[in-house]
Amino acid sequence: MKLKFILTLTLILVLMEASLFAQGSAGSKSDLEPRVLVDMNTAGILKRGMFAVSTEQLPEGVFILKMDVGVFNQFNFGISYGASNFVGKGEMKFYKYPGVNVRLRIFDEEPQFPAMVLGFDSQGKGEYIDSLRRFEVKSPGFFVVASKNFNFMGLMSLHGSLNYSLENSDQDNNLNIIIGVEKTIGSEVSVVAEYDFGLNDDENKVGRGRGYLNAGVRWSIGKGLTLGFDFRNLANNRISDTFGGDRAFRLEFAAMIF
Repeated sequence: MKLKFILTLTLILVLMEASLFAQGSAGSKSDLEPRVLVDMNTAGILKRGMFAVSTEQLPEGVFILKMDVGVFNQFNFGISYGASNFVGKGEMKFYKYPGVNVRLRIFDEEPQFPAMVLGFDSQGKGEYIDSLRRFEVKSPGFFVVASKNFNFMGLMSLHGSLNYSLENSDQDNNLNIIIGVEKTIGSEVSVVAEYDFGLNDDENKVGRGRGYLNAGVRWSIGKGLTLGFDFRNLANNRISDTFGGDRAFRLEFAAMIF
């Protein structure tokens, strides 16, 4: 509960003190690089001195709060924390540990070469399954990702990632592949899609072996504010989802603070 209080207080202080020069991360006029699509990390990175606070609201009352800071132009650090049944009835079930997200930009994007990031992300999503010692959506763990932007009726970005999750107590510890795309629609809106091959989640314990297909819409509604709505598990890969697919909502605020 102390950690929850600290995270909430930090969020309030940042919103009170943040600079007005922040930018949303959606649309062709955005100069803030998206760092995630839905679950997939991209090669986007915060500039030095930028701070971002984001929330995700998922099914089963899951709520995740995340904070990232641009320590240097090429290095970001973030923490996150969440709970299931945060919204709803009954007792809230807080995650056992906070998540950590570290990313290092090893190559900037060039005309013929993508941007590349090495990173680590320990934040899984959904409910935590005690019997398997993993989240419903495994944390990425160690990852390397490449991202390339193209001028195509606005902007289009392609992303590819390899990751190795440390949530492998279910004996499914393969190296995983994720691909994704982002397309701007006008100056303030973007659509995103990703396919997680689920190579580390295909033993019929949580996933059916079809991989995870996710999509979403992002809208920069004002200085520093980006709203998002996601459609997740469209391939009905999760065994526990009888009807397949779920919906989620996200909000991000970013600002230059030093």
